Amino acid sequence: MADLHKHLHKHRWSAELELQVQFYDLDPMQIVWHGNYVKYLEMARCALLDKLDYNYPEMQASGYTWPIIDLHLRYAHPATFGQHIKVRASVIEWENRLRIEYVITDSASGRRLTRGTTTQVAVAIDSGEMCFASPPVLFQKLGIEQA
Repeated sequence: MADLHKHLHKHRWSAELELQVQFYDLDPMQIVWHGNYVKYLEMARCALLDKLDYNYPEMQASGYTWPIIDLHLRYAHPATFGQHIKVRASVIEWENRLRIEYVITDSASGRRLTRGTTTQVAVAIDSGEMCFASPPVLFQKLGIEQA
């Protein structure tokens, strides 16, 4: 039942955007330079956080910063100039950290180009201390009632 609960929320806790690869994102091999994928993830993450009404200004106002402590990317196929891509971000963990999964696909074919994850932890602004459990505000923004 917990897996079904998480699956149902995954769609509610997802955002997707479509981008067209620009010339300035290419490397000398005429494919997207690997570092630019991090920018694409950030754009999708901000769209997701906006959807949750908990983007960086709201995080700060709630008394927490959420630095990224881990980033993983797996490149399957390169993106090229002019290509339309979709970047989907989905919350997959929230209890002790905020973990977001990303999938970048070709818009026309649906072919997976890149996948990745980021992990963020709550840090109390007033003390600078990392929280070992996500603060109640995250659960509230996700629409989860805590026991």
